[in-house]
Amino acid sequence: MNEFSFSNIIVLAIVIFLIYGIFFLVKQQTSAIMERFGRFQSVRSSGLQLKIPLIDKVAGRINLKIQQLDVIIETKTKDDVFVRLKVSVQFQVMKDKVYDAFYKLENPQSQITSYVFDVVRAEVPKMVLDNVFERKDDVANAVKSELNEAMQDYGFDIIKTLVTDIDPDEQVKISMNRINASEREKVAAEFEAEAERIKIVAKARAEAESKRLQGQGIADQRREIARGLVESVDVLNKVGINSQEASALIVVTQHYDTLQSLGEETNSNLILLPNSPQAGSDMLNNMVASFTASNQIGETMKRVDAENRKKRE
Repeated sequence: MNEFSFSNIIVLAIVIFLIYGIFFLVKQQTSAIMERFGRFQSVRSSGLQLKIPLIDKVAGRINLKIQQLDVIIETKTKDDVFVRLKVSVQFQVMKDKVYDAFYKLENPQSQITSYVFDVVRAEVPKMVLDNVFERKDDVANAVKSELNEAMQDYGFDIIKTLVTDIDPDEQVKISMNRINASEREKVAAEFEAEAERIKIVAKARAEAESKRLQGQGIADQRREIARGLVESVDVLNKVGINSQEASALIVVTQHYDTLQSLGEETNSNLILLPNSPQAGSDMLNNMVASFTASNQIGETMKRVDAENRKKRE
């Protein structure tokens, strides 16, 4: 009984060994490298696969998915600013070049990193710092072009390269922020100055318009005063008062109207001279005498002009 049980165990162990030695699984998006006696035999795709126990072995498995490698490089720009760049490389093993990908490179990620360093340190020193930010796509395209040319011989396809981060030195960032702040303050000052200029121009225009309207109002006022004086003189002439006496009377009347308006103003500091009780009578007499003398002079000048014209004729 013991011998039978022992024999069964041995047979079962052999069967299990053969099953596991003959069959093996390859996962989706993976390729298996088969070797026979240490020599490359074949590439197996995903699914259940067979091999000869003790003769064939799975030398390795290759991932066919798109992979990403992040490379951080520190380099110097054309304007002598040290900057750290993060370059993300997306790559994939080509299905028809699995052999090359497995046997030609010991460490493909290290190889890709070396190429990225080489390209970035050749491109970035040609640019000033501002251009590095503006032309980061140019740097990424240069890396992709160089990697594609170099890595396809090893069975790798470069899907995309991206410059995902640009990090200048901390002191440089502080300086850049200060420059930007100064530029913004300058623009703000220019806008404020322009706004102040517009306010000054608008105020000047408003004052000019106010003066124009004020002058027009004064002209209209004087015109109406003149019309009133003409009407007053006409009324006085109708009652037998000549033009000189009427004009003097109107002036005296305005004088007393002015005195009355000054009396109504309690806070007025104006002093009108002369201001004696006889001032109105004296003013009237003086103005009548002045107008009479003026008329006499005018008549004399007319006679002299008439005589001179006769002589010339």
